[in-house]
Amino acid sequence: MPAARRQRRGLHVVVACVALTLSACGGNPRYAPEPDTHIVRRGETLFSIAWRYGKDPAAVARWNRLGDGSLIHPGQVIRLSPSSGSASSSTRASSRPPPQSLPKVPTQPPPPWTWPTKGKIDVGFGGKPGTGTGVLINGKAGQAINAAASGRVVYAGSGLIGYGQLIILKHNDTYLSAYGYNASLLVKEGETIKKGQRIATMGEGPERKARLHFEIRRNGKPVNPRQYLSAR
Repeated sequence: MPAARRQRRGLHVVVACVALTLSACGGNPRYAPEPDTHIVRRGETLFSIAWRYGKDPAAVARWNRLGDGSLIHPGQVIRLSPSSGSASSSTRASSRPPPQSLPKVPTQPPPPWTWPTKGKIDVGFGGKPGTGTGVLINGKAGQAINAAASGRVVYAGSGLIGYGQLIILKHNDTYLSAYGYNASLLVKEGETIKKGQRIATMGEGPERKARLHFEIRRNGKPVNPRQYLSAR
């Protein structure tokens, strides 16, 4: 058999094996399951960790009995879901009184919002490019980025992949907002910020365009900012 023919035949066998493997898995690729824990790295905060995994920071604090979550340290293991024992451990512990459940934080109303910067929304909520969890607002490099509502800076840095230089503001126990792709950050963690206060300058996002990545999260989950912002 000619070498070229043997090579083509071998390629067909590989393709067939791959197809069989995919069909055995239902035709869908397998994704790594979401981790149950996270090891704190230098520079991370409870809010940046919760943001990364799409969790409610208040819930993460409760699951780890952290109070307000301000005291975490590198190397600390953070739970990303409520603790639950195995069946065997539950049987062994059946004679013990059940642990007290942690109280849930009541949902708070949204603050009054304003647009964080001038410009047109170029990519809507859930669109691309970007993380898909906010909106991309076009503008000019260096233009002012303002707080969309009053709050406290709970993260200011570049440790979250996909956001560039990022600021996260906590408005209450339910609502957070985030401002990504900044050229410079004008506030620090722990500062109290007023609505409309300048907090950053616009930098470049995907496709090297001057733009702001803006998010609002409710109990840790991204929501469409346009439902909270007035029409322009």
